[in-house]
Amino acid sequence: MKKIKRRINKFKVLRFIVIVLLIFVTIGLGINKIFNNNKSIDNNRKLDKAESQIYEASMIMVGDNLIHDSIYEEAKIKNGGKGYDFSSMYEFIKPIVCDYDIAYYNQETILGGSDIGVSSYPSFNSPYEVGDAMVDAGFNLVSLATNHTLDRGQGAVLNSRSYWNKQTNILAVGSYASLDEKNQVQVREVNNISYTMLNYTYGTNGIDVPSGKEYLVNIWPVTGNNPEVDVTYQEYKKQIKEDIEKVRAKVDVLIVAMHWGVEYQDMPNSYQIDAASHLASLGVDIIIGTHPHVIQPVDYIDDTLVIYSLGNFLSAHEVVNMANRVGLMTSLDITKDSKTGKVMIDNVENELLYTYYTSDYTDFKVIPFSQINNNYLDNYKDIYLKYKNIVTKLNKDINVVSLD
Repeated sequence: MKKIKRRINKFKVLRFIVIVLLIFVTIGLGINKIFNNNKSIDNNRKLDKAESQIYEASMIMVGDNLIHDSIYEEAKIKNGGKGYDFSSMYEFIKPIVCDYDIAYYNQETILGGSDIGVSSYPSFNSPYEVGDAMVDAGFNLVSLATNHTLDRGQGAVLNSRSYWNKQTNILAVGSYASLDEKNQVQVREVNNISYTMLNYTYGTNGIDVPSGKEYLVNIWPVTGNNPEVDVTYQEYKKQIKEDIEKVRAKVDVLIVAMHWGVEYQDMPNSYQIDAASHLASLGVDIIIGTHPHVIQPVDYIDDTLVIYSLGNFLSAHEVVNMANRVGLMTSLDITKDSKTGKVMIDNVENELLYTYYTSDYTDFKVIPFSQINNNYLDNYKDIYLKYKNIVTKLNKDINVVSLD
């Protein structure tokens, strides 16, 4: 009897051990399942967060950098007579521009360099140091197609292109050294937002573009007074459409810089309105206008932001009721939803600028109206109101930075 009882006890012990092991295995599997489920939930949450990430970029724009002789002569004096130093002329602007991801300006006068001789109106050529100062101020997006691009011939264009090609992370467009260079799609990216810019001028002051070298400057010519019957203008519309279709799908933001309009007119003409409508219909996000040398309104065509004219940035232009000395600085935010790919342009602000210089054309400085005072411009409050009204003339919802 004792042996039987011992065997029974051993069996009970073995069964107990097996049950305990099964319980531990079951518990272990349950914990592992819970852990894996939680890990899966965490991964899904991370994935959802990544898919809905919002990317952001900021952009700022100013108008014509128009380098008259009095400007480069002062810059030469500031550099001790050897070379040129334009940096003090942009000292009020640099701290602002450097905070932006994308910073645009129009290089009105070609940077052909000092070797071929600097010159002023009517055939401009500017030293490379102009570009150096603008790059130092934070500008990285430049339009080169203007009515002055061919002022000093093909040599100046090639020099200009060589200069800009040496600059790091600068996108300069509208004038090229070859057809291959023109046909390259130049895409830039900042904060996972891709962008590019196209650039055209209405003409080149009657200077013919050399045959077979149309790449020297991008032209959308104006030959008449009515865009609807202007055959050449309408033909070029087709080319513009092809240019846009070539790049539209490759970027999040497409910018077109237009050198257009009538000098000293504070309202867009029929060509500007027609061209802007055409560009908007092709999906352009931002249209930047230059050339009139005065401010024109800011507006929207559907979702396209249209700045008809930023006016002058820096110049020694003859004063037309102060208009040539008041420019516009427009800033905005770009956001992109990584999940949907949707791009939004908002927080558009416009600030007036003033080109200050003395009566003897010295001490040039570009000053934002938010920093201006009576030492620079006696009646700046009245001038502010006048040009604010021009900016908002087509759209009262356009924001102009106040003087406060």
